[in-house]
Amino acid sequence: MDKIFVYGGKKLQGAVKISGSKNAALPILMASLLIDEPCYVENVPSLADIDTTIGLLTYLGKKIEKNDHRVYIHRDGHLKHTAPYELVRKMRASNLVMGPLLARLGKVDVSLPGGCAIGARPIDIHLKAFEKLGAKIKLEAGYVKLNANELIGNRIHFRFPSVGATENVLLASVLAKGKTTIENAAREPEITDLAGFLNKMGAKITGAGTPKIVIEGVKKLHGAKYRVIPDRIEAATYLITSAITKGDVKLLGVEPNHLKAIISKLKKSGMIIKTGKDSIESKWVRTLKPVSITTAVYPGFPTDVQAQWMALMSTVRGKSEIEETIFENRFLHVAELQRLGADLKIKGNSVHVAGVKKLSGAPMMVSDLRAGAALVLGALAAKGKSVISRIYHLDRGYEHLEKKLKGLGADMRRIHS
Repeated sequence: MDKIFVYGGKKLQGAVKISGSKNAALPILMASLLIDEPCYVENVPSLADIDTTIGLLTYLGKKIEKNDHRVYIHRDGHLKHTAPYELVRKMRASNLVMGPLLARLGKVDVSLPGGCAIGARPIDIHLKAFEKLGAKIKLEAGYVKLNANELIGNRIHFRFPSVGATENVLLASVLAKGKTTIENAAREPEITDLAGFLNKMGAKITGAGTPKIVIEGVKKLHGAKYRVIPDRIEAATYLITSAITKGDVKLLGVEPNHLKAIISKLKKSGMIIKTGKDSIESKWVRTLKPVSITTAVYPGFPTDVQAQWMALMSTVRGKSEIEETIFENRFLHVAELQRLGADLKIKGNSVHVAGVKKLSGAPMMVSDLRAGAALVLGALAAKGKSVISRIYHLDRGYEHLEKKLKGLGADMRRIHS
């Protein structure tokens, strides 16, 4: 397995281009299952999760050509209705084939999905929503099997504003008969982006980005060309990089409105933040103050940035608290940050942080994608050498991570082993 060697203690400076959003691109690519006509998607990041999605779509009956950050999708025979374990186990977002295949074929068999080890993340919200649309559900031999002679629009109220469930219902209901209303829907920018793509394909969706989304079913969709939004989690990670290394980093090709929660906390800590139409500059000018955070659904502080914020607060003298309200078991990075010398104590769903004078390089192991980002940040701030193992998690969500960080002045290298 590959490893990253990081020699920390350097101030990072310069500009970095933010890639297209992984979490927006995945459901948009899945939406191609709704049609036989070609789709052309731009600003798709080059990531392991994207490769996994392309492999799954190819197996299901799509022909895909990827050129740099452009993906061209068209028909390659009849669609299959089964997504096997071998293809689904690598990525939880694979369950997003359920909605479009159920809408197109009236049946779908999907292996229970895998992904990061950050809690159970049950799919019962998805399944109850499909039942509301008229699907019958059976769990058998590790597979979820859905059948529906016809999908009928209905009122669906989520007990929790699940991003994946909102996406799956959007993907299924655009071809359902009649009107579907999603209440307590997820409001993330990635939801709005998926709805934008579906509307370009001929869907009739209103209210995306609000807690109430209304979908008027149509009989048929058509091909479309679309550009994916910038990745707000990657952007947040680089903003925190500037803070933890006492640097000056400018993000290019970013959407500042998607990062208000992060920008607010960074300003509160003492960072100087300047935003442009599609750029953000984050500059360290003085000793930072500790700032506590509580993760929340959008537009609150993202759970996907919790680990990175913890790494930053570990270097800020004083006490802060990190409260996780979205996922259980999302503190696997705590033990690894402690190896750098971080003073962290887990209490229930919170971590109490006492900032230390300095971190020291150490060997660490990545448990999940965002935890891996936190370990890289910690290593960049630490004195001496750190060795980070199991970095395939990072390749799932950060495009050209080492190249971008080295472009900002980081001293790091990947070792193939």
